[in-house]
Amino acid sequence: MSEEIKPEIEEIVAEIETPEAIIVKKDEEIAALKDSYLRAMAETENVRGRAKRDIEDANKYATTKFARDMVNVLENLARASSSISEEARAGNEVIKQVGIGVDMTIQELSGIFERNGIKRIDPKGEKFDHNFHQAVAQTESKDVDAGTVLQVLQAGYVLHDRLLKPAMVIVAQAVKSNSENAA
Repeated sequence: MSEEIKPEIEEIVAEIETPEAIIVKKDEEIAALKDSYLRAMAETENVRGRAKRDIEDANKYATTKFARDMVNVLENLARASSSISEEARAGNEVIKQVGIGVDMTIQELSGIFERNGIKRIDPKGEKFDHNFHQAVAQTESKDVDAGTVLQVLQAGYVLHDRLLKPAMVIVAQAVKSNSENAA
């Protein structure tokens, strides 16, 4: 063999990979592809789960705006019913029938609300919770702990677990001692 060709042959032989080296290289490629595949599958599952939750939330809370508006209707009907006294109902047959009709409408609407996950919040005597109550006033009280709801001015409502309308409440505050008042 000529001395000129020998370095070229050695170079070509050096470039040829051994079967073991080829197997190691292919195993690394397989591992990388497997990892990539598993990550893609996990991401697909995450997207699928997120989409499912989004659809469930959309179905569950799609009526939020409508429900908020209907809560006002129920509250107005309740005010109308309470404005018709028992004496007025007993003294006039037309007023009695109108009162019965309003009461039946309130009862039917309340049943519809309950079936659709709308619940009334009436927190009198409970601890004030800024997530569901809106304090419109505070008043001193010796009878209950500070932060307790003393009076509900307007009931609140939730749709499943989301607030539709906060309860408007008066909250107890700590009674100030005479030394605090003098300061």
